[in-house]
Amino acid sequence: MIRVLIADDHPIVRDGLKRILAATTDIAVTAEAASGEEALALVRDNDYDMALLDMSMPGLSGMDLVKRLKSEKPKLKLLVLSMHGEKQYAARALKAGASGYMTKESAAQELLGAIRKVAAGGVHISEATAADLVAGSLGEGPPHTLLSDREYQVFRLLAEGRSPTEIAAQLHLSVKTVSTHKARILEKMGLAGTAELVRYALENKLL
Repeated sequence: MIRVLIADDHPIVRDGLKRILAATTDIAVTAEAASGEEALALVRDNDYDMALLDMSMPGLSGMDLVKRLKSEKPKLKLLVLSMHGEKQYAARALKAGASGYMTKESAAQELLGAIRKVAAGGVHISEATAADLVAGSLGEGPPHTLLSDREYQVFRLLAEGRSPTEIAAQLHLSVKTVSTHKARILEKMGLAGTAELVRYALENKLL
């Protein structure tokens, strides 16, 4: 039996996932969490075979949550189920320690297949993401793959039109730190300013 923890801040999503998994005989939802902090606390005190994680929960989430969970329980399999397209976050999630990445638009049968594959020690990603990972390991990936996880967070928020002050407040950073990140982002990606950054994000479907 594959023991699963579901971590998502939307009750409707959790209920939907539980209904899908309840129809199987080899997968059981043994706990659920509405935040990253709650998921981390459950993982510390209990044993699960896999955690299904949303990428965008309030508080601890995203790559930070993936890294913390793997640090607590290295053998725990993590399957990210996100509203964000694979091109945006899949490669980063795998590098952080996840074993798979799916969008919430995926079909129920694909989800069940991914859970079983990851539980058995496999990795679930699309062929396009696999190609990006190979390219990145060879130093041939697109410019945004050169960014650190924090820089990528700042990059996306800048591309969404957020000001350095707004970004600083959201990420609990100083405005000076955000400005430093922005300068590094532009330098790493070879961009002249925010307008080019926004254009790059749109052209590469990163928003």
